[in-house]
Amino acid sequence: MDLSLFFLGTAGSVPSARRGLPAVLVRRGGDRLLFDCGEGTQRQLLRSVGLVDLDTVFITHFHADHWLGLPGMLKSFGLRERTEPLTVYGPAGLSELMGVMRVVYGRLPYELSVVELEPAQTVARDGYLIAAVPVRHKGASSFGYALVEEPRPGHLDARLAEELGVRPGPDFGRLQRGETVAGVKPEQVMGPTREGRKVVISGDTIPCDALALAAHEADVLVHEATFAEEESERAQQTLHSTARQAAELARDAAVRLLALTHVSSRYPGGELREQARAVFAATEAPRDFDTIEVPFPERGGATLVRWSERQARERETGETLPAPREPVASP
Repeated sequence: MDLSLFFLGTAGSVPSARRGLPAVLVRRGGDRLLFDCGEGTQRQLLRSVGLVDLDTVFITHFHADHWLGLPGMLKSFGLRERTEPLTVYGPAGLSELMGVMRVVYGRLPYELSVVELEPAQTVARDGYLIAAVPVRHKGASSFGYALVEEPRPGHLDARLAEELGVRPGPDFGRLQRGETVAGVKPEQVMGPTREGRKVVISGDTIPCDALALAAHEADVLVHEATFAEEESERAQQTLHSTARQAAELARDAAVRLLALTHVSSRYPGGELREQARAVFAATEAPRDFDTIEVPFPERGGATLVRWSERQARERETGETLPAPREPVASP
């Protein structure tokens, strides 16, 4: 099952010429989950992979740089004659915000559900869950989010199963589902349970215990790094993080890969990455349209794929990005 993060916006509170406002598209199998939707997110999608049919949006908090692109995107989905339902999750206050914004997006031809989450509440999905992680930032309640997959069955020893009298085919599948077949119990022929993957997105925050706990042994931690270390006092005042602080949290939580985002326009990005790598070597600083691919642990670690590398690979293989569909004109 494929799992990847596509970075639509990696800037801090204001966009720059090269960085859009915060938004991360997580793709797991056929699921498309958007975390935050800064102003211009739908334009970023159209410039890259197309205006994909999301089924879920998670908002971390209500500072405008993290949600202001959502009303326009909802309207665009309506103009494209979308019929599938869409759910928006976020902290307390989300219903009031979306109610006020209805004057912008109007009546929609699809069902829109708005769900306010409690701290540590989980949203169950097929084979994984999304947990709301309470973090520390200015204003009302703020969340990070943790995507946590269910453990997977161990490998089936097919030769041993046959020797014990199990016929290849559907009976192998029954063993993998935990059933006893022809007197053979799964534990006789199945290897140890394999861990699922975990991806954690911090939202805006200073380092905090809840986030560190959620990020323990995460395959990928996407952590804000608004400031360089020389601005640590300002980071504390604004309840943001420095790149070094993000790296210290990643190191202490035994994270496998740290991705720095929410980069202030005062930095090009490389400086923050180097400050973080001095503490935690497995650090990347994605740019807009970069992807982090997250294989199962036994197949290796998560890797950053630059947008330019992806385009070159697609040219070589003859594959193309999905073409964006044009919005349907309103009547």
